[in-house]
Order: sequence, then structure tokens, then C-alpha cells
Amino acid sequence: MANLITSSRLLLLALVILIVYFGSPGLQLFNLLLVVLMFVSDGLDGYVARKRNETSLFGALFDVAADRIVELSLWVVFAHIGLLPIWIPLLYIARGIITDSIRASEAQTNQQTPFASMQTRIARIVVAGQFIRAFYAVLKALTFFVLILLVPLPQLAPEFWQQYGAGLELLSLALAYACVVLCIARGLPVITQFLREQAPAHEK
Repeated sequence: MANLITSSRLLLLALVILIVYFGSPGLQLFNLLLVVLMFVSDGLDGYVARKRNETSLFGALFDVAADRIVELSLWVVFAHIGLLPIWIPLLYIARGIITDSIRASEAQTNQQTPFASMQTRIARIVVAGQFIRAFYAVLKALTFFVLILLVPLPQLAPEFWQQYGAGLELLSLALAYACVVLCIARGLPVITQFLREQAPAHEK
């Protein structure tokens, strides 16, 4: 059931992207609900897995992979339609490739879920801590919510857009930059831990 919920998140993503590119301004507003559903399902699949005792290494890795597909796709789409600078999705892609490769290697070697492999206290707080993970998820959801709102707003409410559009664009960039800061902050402990583990014994 949990993996089914995770899979549904990818179907919602496909629908969101189709509406961004081909939906009418009125239909674009429907995307706001779909984004909320996507991020609610992100927390729901883990809850269901624990409740039904369906937790597994595959499920944990599949959840991380789905999260990565969702966020990278949305960053790329919003950069493509001109709402974000291209360096943001490029940074996310580079960070995702590096950290996910490390996590996959550790999961294969140690048979541990991605977050269970964190060893230091700061890494467990920043990378695996429930509060930081939830805060980061909410921040990304809010960022994508505002970005999606920017797509139809100029046509649906031209007077409102003329008065407040610049402020909303600035808000979307501020939220995106905050996401970038957390993205880097949560990736660094994974990378540094891996480099420390790979260092020769005399250098540790």
C-alpha cells in the first residue's frame, strides 16, 4: 500500500506538468490542489508503511527516488518556463546524483535505509531529523505552490498581477533560495561522512 501511494505521487507529477504546459488558466489553479496532494502523499506513504508494518529497504529507497523525481522535475519545469534561474535545477541535479549514489552504495553495503546510515549527531539532526525533513518538505511545497500560482495569475487577474506580481515573483525566488540553502546543508553531511569513511586509516 505504501509503495502504491508513492507511485501515485509520480502520476500526480505527470498531471501537474501537463497542466503547466497545456492547461487553461482556470485549470492551472487545479494544479495548486495537486501539489498539495503530492506533498501530503510524501508523508502519508511513510506513515502507512509504519502503521501496516510494511517498512523495507526497497520502500525507503523508492520513496527517496520518487521525492527526487518530483522535485527535480518541478525545478526543471519552472526554470524552463522562465520562473527560476537555470542554476537552481542544475545544482539540485548535481547534489541529488552525488548524495543518492552515496546512499545507494551504503544501502547495498550496510543494508541500511538512507537516513539510518547517518552517524554523527549533526548529520542525524540535519539529514535524518523529523523536524528538518518536515520543514524542508513544507518549504518546497510552499515554493512550488507560489510558482504554480504565478503561471495563470497574469491572465486570471491582470490588475492584481500588475500591482503585486513583482512582489510575488520576489517571494518565489526568496523561497527557492531558502530551499537551495537547505538542499546544500542537508547534502554536505552525507558527502563529508562518505569522504571520511573512504579516507585511509592514517588520515582519519
